[in-house]
Amino acid sequence: MKTVEKSGKTIDIAIEAALAELGVEREDTNIEILEQGSKGIFGIGAKDAVVRVSMEENPDGAAIDFLKKIFEKFELDVDIEVEQGEQFTTLNLVGENLGILIGRRGETLDALQYLTNLTVSRKYQEKHKYILDAENYRKKREETLEKLAKKLAGKVKENGRSLSLEPMSPYERRIIHTVLQDDPAVRTFSEGEEPYRKVVITKKR
Repeated sequence: MKTVEKSGKTIDIAIEAALAELGVEREDTNIEILEQGSKGIFGIGAKDAVVRVSMEENPDGAAIDFLKKIFEKFELDVDIEVEQGEQFTTLNLVGENLGILIGRRGETLDALQYLTNLTVSRKYQEKHKYILDAENYRKKREETLEKLAKKLAGKVKENGRSLSLEPMSPYERRIIHTVLQDDPAVRTFSEGEEPYRKVVITKKR
């Protein structure tokens, strides 16, 4: 639970200051009035109101609320299933015709994932890791990249020439690196600047 105390000329002003610092709506908090405050006489002896505002930390709820607002704006009927993992939480988007949320080579899905992580991290001022998936796209893409990595590694071994893959997200580059990290004949590294950074497969000397 995260708690802040704020003061203001009125209780409402103090509450608004606390809500602004927490970055939440009033209905998502518990509010305790510590000092009612008083105007005094002709301003003499005036005291500020003091409140304590507490927020239950619920990063999953914040992530889901953020996504639902986007889906509602575009009139998309999408359910969100939460799958907890040791290193990250997967948010599976379930519905019909979700291609619009996946985009070309997952670009839209990656953008939504980035914004979700950014929103939750800012709200709770600590890093939370979410992976967004739709229609099992991530798993299918992972399998495709694994096959591609092995195929291109075979070509590098055969002719000895290095090969560069297309620009990929950090998540996809990591898949390529992981698939080939134990291959005794080739090595991989990334080059370039985001968002054009790509993996290079080269023969070990």
